[in-house]
Amino acid sequence: MTARPANAHQARLLRLLRDGGPTSRAQLGDWMDLSRSRLAVEVDRLLDTGLVIADGLAASRGGRRSHNIRLAPTLRFLGVDIGATSVDVAVTNAELEVLGHVTQPMDVREGPVAVFEQVLAMAAKLRGSGVAEGFDGAGIGVPGPVRFPEGVPVAPPIMPGWDGFPVREALSQELGCPVMVDNDVNLMAMGEQQAGVARSAKDFLCVKIGTGIGCGIVVGGEVYRGTTGSAGDIGHIQAERDGRPCACGNRGCLEAYFGGAALARDAEAAAREGRSAELAARLEAAGSLAATDVAAAASAGDAAALDLIRDGGTRTGQVLASLVSFFNPGLVVIGGGVTGLGHNLLAAIRTQVYRQSLPLATGNLPIVLGELGAVAGVIGAARLISDHLFSPA
Repeated sequence: MTARPANAHQARLLRLLRDGGPTSRAQLGDWMDLSRSRLAVEVDRLLDTGLVIADGLAASRGGRRSHNIRLAPTLRFLGVDIGATSVDVAVTNAELEVLGHVTQPMDVREGPVAVFEQVLAMAAKLRGSGVAEGFDGAGIGVPGPVRFPEGVPVAPPIMPGWDGFPVREALSQELGCPVMVDNDVNLMAMGEQQAGVARSAKDFLCVKIGTGIGCGIVVGGEVYRGTTGSAGDIGHIQAERDGRPCACGNRGCLEAYFGGAALARDAEAAAREGRSAELAARLEAAGSLAATDVAAAASAGDAAALDLIRDGGTRTGQVLASLVSFFNPGLVVIGGGVTGLGHNLLAAIRTQVYRQSLPLATGNLPIVLGELGAVAGVIGAARLISDHLFSPA
């Protein structure tokens, strides 16, 4: 993709077509505050660039039938969602529909070179499947703060070797296309906003509970990143004074008590101390435990597993209660790998938020599980790069 919109009107047209699919000129005229002649000029200029194509005649609205316009069907975006323990890579079309998706286990602590070798191999696998000959742009999510203008991770606590690594520049050279980089939780929020449970929300929080805990903050439909890219790092809000040591160097952080890593540690302790026969059997069989084991044990009615989930949900809800009173969102979305714990976790979070937050803030506040699961991040990554490319150069 070499062409870019020449002005704000063309950029808005591209985003309307991305989000709404093939649309008639007449419908675009209803949505755009432009005269018919000016709209025709801007659409024709976009047709000349190849970014959009004519797509047949639209249904009649009582007069002369209008032509449908759609984004070029050959456009392809690569979405990469790097987590602490796995990586998801997907290809989408210009309307952000997932055409191919692969996921693999991966340890982000291996460093950027090893991780990106794996990412590039996965991207090549998708190209080989025939869903894309090449990529017009790529969005990348990483599990730590990002200095957004430069596309560089900044002091990520669980990512040794990543601080200051030029992710955007390095991958742009390897892929041969523009690249944008953001925090993985922000991309999950953008994915749920694009195609999931937050489609109609303008002001919402999207909490990702995976190996750690983070929060995407969307204000007026736009992700809020903060001055240095660390907005939403709620895993390092203190949940208990002088509590457990955390990987960030402080004590008592929420992440030290909940999230995949803390949950696995506490589950193994419960198994070894004889508090859960179910977890003990799983530990003996596998040698280690994960959040999925806790979910399975809870489904079997194991009391210790249920207590671990409720305790983690309660602590998370206590932190969220303060955020809800402060921010007054219209929606809270809970996502990430640990959401396999399901409605036991959601119930504990809801109980604390509804009990502790201001009634005015919670009176009509839905707190729901995300709809998209593992594809939320890759759809958000594709949305990120499309937002960039569908902006005036």
